[in-house]
Amino acid sequence: MDIKQKSILAKKASNLMSAVKSETKNTALKHIAEALKKNSKALVEANRIDIERSRESNLAAPLLKRLKFDEGKIEEACTGIESLIAMADPVGVTLRAMELDKNLELYKVSCPIGVIGVIFESRPDALVQISALCLKSANAVILKGGNEALETNKVLADIIAKASEEAGIPRGWLTLLETRTDVTQMLALDEYIDLIIPRGSNAFVQYIMKNTHIPVLGHADGICHVYIDSAADITMAVKISYDSKCQYVAVCNAVETILVHKDIAVTYLPAMKKALETENVEIRGCSETRKIIDAKEATEEDWRTEYLDLIVSVKVVNTLDDAISHINTYGSGHTDVIVTGDKSRALKFMDLVDSADVFFNCSSRFSDGFRFGLGAEVGISTNKIHARGPVGLEGLLIYKWRLFGNGHVLADFSGANARPFTHRPL
Repeated sequence: MDIKQKSILAKKASNLMSAVKSETKNTALKHIAEALKKNSKALVEANRIDIERSRESNLAAPLLKRLKFDEGKIEEACTGIESLIAMADPVGVTLRAMELDKNLELYKVSCPIGVIGVIFESRPDALVQISALCLKSANAVILKGGNEALETNKVLADIIAKASEEAGIPRGWLTLLETRTDVTQMLALDEYIDLIIPRGSNAFVQYIMKNTHIPVLGHADGICHVYIDSAADITMAVKISYDSKCQYVAVCNAVETILVHKDIAVTYLPAMKKALETENVEIRGCSETRKIIDAKEATEEDWRTEYLDLIVSVKVVNTLDDAISHINTYGSGHTDVIVTGDKSRALKFMDLVDSADVFFNCSSRFSDGFRFGLGAEVGISTNKIHARGPVGLEGLLIYKWRLFGNGHVLADFSGANARPFTHRPL
């Protein structure tokens, strides 16, 4: 079966999925979790093959770390599925209701988008999260993971498709693509695919956007900032900086640039350096930073770089406005943090920084669908359309208008003796 045939099958499945009952979807998710645990040995073995092949091909260390899918990761994936089961069904929810006339009632109701194509990086656990979210939101999904995770993804997709279809989910709702040629063909199938979510480098996302007529939702880079304000508590500032950079460096919500107000730099920077040195973080600083601590010289390119590694760029700024300007110039609109004891300054930062996620006195690492209570995520969106920030269940939904009448015709509401609309909220 070629890609077009698979896409046609996915489209047919998606047309049926919005009518699948909540009980059936939750049963399917339960069966998926059980099947993952039951087949854990096969999954771990497939992952071992992927890791060995990737190590031999000198895959970058951050990507190799993401590739790991062991017993612990399987357990985490199942826990995520269980939390999704506990969530209310997002499909068929009345978002707005209005009476237009007596017995003429209009309802705005949530519904699935349809067929979603997701191209993601080396993390096999992402396949589980994406599949589960699409199932719960009644979307069909076409998946393309990184080639480095090919064996793991094949076993995962087979387990998930089989367990869900046996529970009553329409056949063909989940499809796994295996080659780059498959992706190229998929980009031309705007007749069958409703949305593409790419997760990867800036160049890759730009390529997807330029080579398809299908709407694209996602983000290119995670150039996240922590700004240490003049009114910041030093202990808190160091703790948040350390967690934002070091808790897990190979992810898009890890901080890449730390901005420091000049009035607090002499106190904060040595404490920050001491904390980051425990994890061997390389610091690249501006000229003012290097007057206070020992650091490599930061270049213009550093402010635009997503390291995904134990490297951080540091800049001393004169004012809060300078910090905001720097972020809006060099940031990627992902996640940016202010640490301050002055809430009014925090609110100004949150109002003026043009990012999907703006945080006050907490780590950038909280930018995540599961942590937001969204039931995991298919990705982070820096777009300004229907979904922004972590894209969970709500981001996989659109809506339709349902109008219930009783023989109503527009002629009665037109002309010299037109009947007025009531437009009464229900």
